[in-house]
Amino acid sequence: MFFVTYFKGEPTEYIFKYSGGRIKKEGAGISFFCFDLNTTVISIPIKTIDFPFIFNEITKNYQAVTVQGQFTYKIKSPHEVMAILDFSVDPRTNTYKSEDPSKLSQRIINAVQEATRSEIQQYSLEDAIKKTDALSRAIFDKIKIDAFLKALSIDCLNISITAVTPTPEIAKALEAEYRETLQRKADEAIYSRRAAAVEQERKIKENELNSKITLEKGRQQLVELDGANRLREAEFKSKVSELELAPFKNLDPRLLLAQGLKSLGENASKIANLTITPDLLSAILDGKK
Repeated sequence: MFFVTYFKGEPTEYIFKYSGGRIKKEGAGISFFCFDLNTTVISIPIKTIDFPFIFNEITKNYQAVTVQGQFTYKIKSPHEVMAILDFSVDPRTNTYKSEDPSKLSQRIINAVQEATRSEIQQYSLEDAIKKTDALSRAIFDKIKIDAFLKALSIDCLNISITAVTPTPEIAKALEAEYRETLQRKADEAIYSRRAAAVEQERKIKENELNSKITLEKGRQQLVELDGANRLREAEFKSKVSELELAPFKNLDPRLLLAQGLKSLGENASKIANLTITPDLLSAILDGKK
């Protein structure tokens, strides 16, 4: 018939068939015939909904940043939402008749942005860039207890901050500072290596010097010991000579001469040439030196 329409709901929608001031039928993804003139069809999404967001905010130290992330939620109670917002659809085209569904999304975004602004203003620029996980948890905790979203039966499932980005000028300044820090660390590493090399060279030279000193000390001890040994040897030889000549000290020179001549005679074969002058014999015989 012209005014009778077959409406087919989706599994991710909670459908209300409202007629005569009462709910005639309701359920997820239900289908039915309806009379267009006295039937209102309400379709409320019950699936998990993700929407990305980008907010421009100011940090604790008055630096502009862009906060990017994603908010995941679902409608917990379709009955509560139906009592506050108009989710009625045209049963023929299944399109919303009012702007309330889009207003709901905007209200959720506003709540998320308000919580984000409240948290980001407690972070410095550096912390906001580094601590996105902590920022996400703090915003999530605020959204979970938001009275307005609770009244709309919005159940927050997750909030993730994917990036906190400063302005291009500040980003370049931070990059330059980081590069300078890395360069400074590289220079310090080079200086440390040079200092270590110099220190190692000093230790090597010190060890060489100590070795030379030790060798010279050993040489000095050796020279002193050798000199002492030579001196003692000379002293012993002197004493030996003195002892050997002691028996001849008090003998008659003529007897010594006779013994000497006798010794010469015994070894005459070993003597090539010998000259004994009369003066030498006269001096010995007369007891002169």
